Amino acid sequence: MTAEDLIELLEERPFQPLRLRLSDGRSYEIRHPEMAIVTPTIVAIGLAREGGSRLADRVTHCSVAHIVEAEPVGAGGGG
Repeated sequence: MTAEDLIELLEERPFQPLRLRLSDGRSYEIRHPEMAIVTPTIVAIGLAREGGSRLADRVTHCSVAHIVEAEPVGAGGGG
């Protein structure tokens, strides 16, 4: 996945919440498009406090090169 691919997913309307799966097995959900800032090499993901909040409790950074999959939240049986 490239940074441009991720931006396209974040710009889709209506927005479909995403789960990013990383090469090390971690995954992060992006429930609102404003909770992600994409650079050519890094994506900063705001991690919400609780249940769909738009207020980030903390931020994590992921290398775009380590994103192996972006899937709609609710897919794959995980939570």
